[in-house]
Amino acid sequence: MTSTDPYLTSRLQGFGTTIFTEMSALARRHDAVNLGQGFPDFDPPSALVQAAEAAMAAGHNQYAPGRGVPSLRQAIADHDRRNYALDFDPDTEVIVTTGATEAMFASVQALVEAGDEVVVFEPVYDVYPAAIAMVGATVVGVPLRPVEEAGARVWRFDPDDLEAAVTERTRAILLNSPHNPTGTVFSTGGLQAIADVATRHDLLVVTDEVYEHLVYDDERHTPIATLPGMRERTVRISSAGKTFSVTGWKVGWACAPAPVAAAIEAAKQWITFTSGTPFQHAIAEALSWGESYTAPLAAEYQARRDVLIDGLDDVGLGRTSSTSTYFVTADVRTLGFADDVDFCQRLPAEVGVAAIPCSVFHASPEDGRGWVRFAFCKSESLLAEGLERLRTGLPRMARSAP
Repeated sequence: MTSTDPYLTSRLQGFGTTIFTEMSALARRHDAVNLGQGFPDFDPPSALVQAAEAAMAAGHNQYAPGRGVPSLRQAIADHDRRNYALDFDPDTEVIVTTGATEAMFASVQALVEAGDEVVVFEPVYDVYPAAIAMVGATVVGVPLRPVEEAGARVWRFDPDDLEAAVTERTRAILLNSPHNPTGTVFSTGGLQAIADVATRHDLLVVTDEVYEHLVYDDERHTPIATLPGMRERTVRISSAGKTFSVTGWKVGWACAPAPVAAAIEAAKQWITFTSGTPFQHAIAEALSWGESYTAPLAAEYQARRDVLIDGLDDVGLGRTSSTSTYFVTADVRTLGFADDVDFCQRLPAEVGVAAIPCSVFHASPEDGRGWVRFAFCKSESLLAEGLERLRTGLPRMARSAP
């Protein structure tokens, strides 16, 4: 949430503690079911743990090369070629990072100057504005709005809003698809609109694609780098955390044209230089599993999503469809709650559940007022417990809504 710490630089005033830290602390304090922060409450595949243990036993416990261990860089390149027909040179166009967050920070540090503008789509994951602020650049938001499409309510942007957001100071567009917090996969038409603007104005596009394998309902994720003219101006960021349920391992990567990748590495070397050597070796092995692993994974998460959606319907929360990620967004105004932040701050104590308010993902909180994010990356028993608490506790809480 916001901060006025007198020791904090002006660039970071207003960021303060993340909403995820605040809501998770409330969840612990009130022994609430945490349907807020997006981390699984179950173990990763045993074969992956065994691969990490084998790497440690084999002596892979010291610094990895700054670009990442060669086997992982090769596995990332093979993954992108196999899944998207994207051809990245593992030696010059792949950088392994400490999670996707470092890849994002290093990309912004390397490619954006103080005084530049960076276009983002709101609601926007809170890491992005912080990364942009740290280089003295300015965030320019383009709103995603819930719209009816094929009988479902999904989040889309107006291409005219994107065009209007670009000025002579714009350096890059930052894209997150599959999108957190809305659970939306950007449509082919939307991606093409972004590509057209980027090409016309000679902009870089930095993409966060960490949920690339968590896509449901026959939806398909398309990296914008696959569109004509975009391979040479795109930084494609992903990670192992979401795909393999190892968010604590912090193994991410960035793929980009060689000169751009070299710039990212130049920034990254002063942040962590390298990390997680045995985990890198394990993820190199896991990336070879392919669809035999990712298809059942997506099916399992789709089933969990359906449980959450049905439960939210039962308690009367309006929601949008979710065709990707860990998340479903619900409109708490349908139950008489006008303020999503107040709702989420009260929920752990009064109902015993934690969620994330979406208005904090907007430069102007009013743009996201009323929307709340719930996570379904939880065990069946925990989801059932959380939904039962909502079913019994929300009516009581609603009666006391301001």
